[in-house]
Amino acid sequence: MLPPFLLSLKVLFFTIPILILLGGGVGWTLARREFFGKECCSLLVQLPLILPPSVMGFYLLFFIGRSPLLREMDILFSFPALVLGASVSAAPIMIQSARAAFASVDRELEDAARTLGKKESAIFFTVTLPLARRTLLVGLALSAARALGDFGVSMMIAGNIPGRTQTLPLYIYNQVETLNFARAHGAALLLVGAGLASLYAVRMLEEGRKGQHASC
Repeated sequence: MLPPFLLSLKVLFFTIPILILLGGGVGWTLARREFFGKECCSLLVQLPLILPPSVMGFYLLFFIGRSPLLREMDILFSFPALVLGASVSAAPIMIQSARAAFASVDRELEDAARTLGKKESAIFFTVTLPLARRTLLVGLALSAARALGDFGVSMMIAGNIPGRTQTLPLYIYNQVETLNFARAHGAALLLVGAGLASLYAVRMLEEGRKGQHASC
């Protein structure tokens, strides 16, 4: 059980920066910018939330397999495929949270900073980001839990190769297939514990946010 668990943590380690940069960037763009096709983009980035993971995995498999550049990079059935699968599954949660977080920031506070001669980058890091951080962290906690438990997309594009691409959810699947329920229970409990820890973190962040609003 230890190798799949460590591999799952490794996938999460590489997925979290992607969620922060990609999810946060797309969420900020959808919240703050107007452009042609914005609603269409918004629907597309949320699509992985409602599509069956096998469908998302199939399209990724098809896309990577048909792209000469990506095919030469030998992504399929490797560790990068696990990171890609986890990122695709979890990104919509982070994007939605980031969009809500940045949309909720009072623009008048940012305008006040502009009147003081602050640069846009300084306004973002000293005004916008601190005010949006709790909702961003809630989104990150939920999306990280989703990435840790990804099964369908990872199975389609990374396979279930012990010692190479077998993460904890895929390990559970293997143990159930071989009727080794004790090991499946042990691995499942680890994921249940991770899920509960994420929900507790979300609860604490939301309590903090309510307290912050009450004090305003």
